[in-house]
Amino acid sequence: MKIAKLSLLGILLSFFAAAQLQAAAENGGAGFEEASVSYRLGAGDVLDISVWKDEALTRTVTVLPDGTISFPLVGRLPAEGKSVSEFKEELENRLTRYVPDPVLSLEVRQVNSMQIYVIGRVRNPGRFVLSDQITILQALALAGGFDPFAQKNDVKVFRQSGERTLVLSFSYDEVVKAYDLRQNVQLERGDTIVVP
Repeated sequence: MKIAKLSLLGILLSFFAAAQLQAAAENGGAGFEEASVSYRLGAGDVLDISVWKDEALTRTVTVLPDGTISFPLVGRLPAEGKSVSEFKEELENRLTRYVPDPVLSLEVRQVNSMQIYVIGRVRNPGRFVLSDQITILQALALAGGFDPFAQKNDVKVFRQSGERTLVLSFSYDEVVKAYDLRQNVQLERGDTIVVP
């Protein structure tokens, strides 16, 4: 009886997953495309770049701290802050001067620029490289949680926005008791969480 129920559950889950994939395909893959469009390159990201049928133009490059990469024929090229598709298009346009109709492949091999910092009264303060979007609460969990003397209702997040520094407040009790979930924002590249 249990086996029959588990088999039925497996069939239903497979059917649901197939329906979701079909819906995404009918939308032109909109759900899948949005994720690749929204990611912006940053310093430290490792990229695999290759031009079809040209081994001399196949490289693994790292986005430098100044936000640029170096590539044969085109020299230095700004990459930081651009989506993968924007950067690919710019690189193709630059290569067209030297290679007629280049077929370019560009993939992010390793995401290293998505870093946050957690300092103060947590068990494991430090820098954390992220592979996914996370919230303040999740970042505190990555840092091992609060130490016994932490002022957990007076947490601050410092975020650079151009020349300005934004300061966001976070009260642990208000979030975990669901009084004000808006405080549990998604973190951005370079955010610093300070736990007094």
